[in-house]
Amino acid sequence: MTVYFIGAGIGGIDYLTVKAHKIISQAEVIIYDALVDKEILEIASSECIKICVGKRGGEISTSQTSINHLLVQYAQEYNAVIRLKCGDPAIFGRINPELAVLRKINIDVELIPGISSALAVPFLANIMLTEKDNSRCLTIITGHDPNILNWSILSQVDTLVILMGGKNLSVITQKLQKYGRSSDFPIAIIKNGGNPKQIQWKGTLKNIVEKTVNISLSPCVIVIGKVVN
Repeated sequence: MTVYFIGAGIGGIDYLTVKAHKIISQAEVIIYDALVDKEILEIASSECIKICVGKRGGEISTSQTSINHLLVQYAQEYNAVIRLKCGDPAIFGRINPELAVLRKINIDVELIPGISSALAVPFLANIMLTEKDNSRCLTIITGHDPNILNWSILSQVDTLVILMGGKNLSVITQKLQKYGRSSDFPIAIIKNGGNPKQIQWKGTLKNIVEKTVNISLSPCVIVIGKVVN
């Protein structure tokens, strides 16, 4: 028996790896995140058990303890169980508790990477994250709790990519300006990257909050740096 931790990539089936597609088609159980595209779930057979355990900001979500319990339960009953996560599971995918609970009872796991939104979504928005002159340093952070981050250091990074930061956009822009970034420093927000509903806004640390006021930005990728222009 094996539990496969698979990255679903961004958007729909077009961004799924060949290996992930093959294993999903053979799955007996899929435990998946809320943002996983339904088209990907349809790869599995009609007999496959599909359980949504998605975590989305501001909405009721399944506890980590419950997810761990489901993984252990189904791993002991079935031979091919998939834990399907958005993007790449290694990038803020919170997989360590899930891996630990399975390894503790000697369940085999296999890790299959996916395309991370942190890298692919800016590219789809025509933003190159590294450039010889403007971006020699790239940092990826989560904006879930900006108050615990060291903004005195982050404000010096050439290019910042922020995941899960839409709800805290105002705090993020204020922190960067407080620690030395110019108010006219470039910023871009890309929502629904990789699917037909993709939309983006460009502006500065000073005006981006006003440009996106009263708009739900989740799920989004935020890019801050000269590469935006």
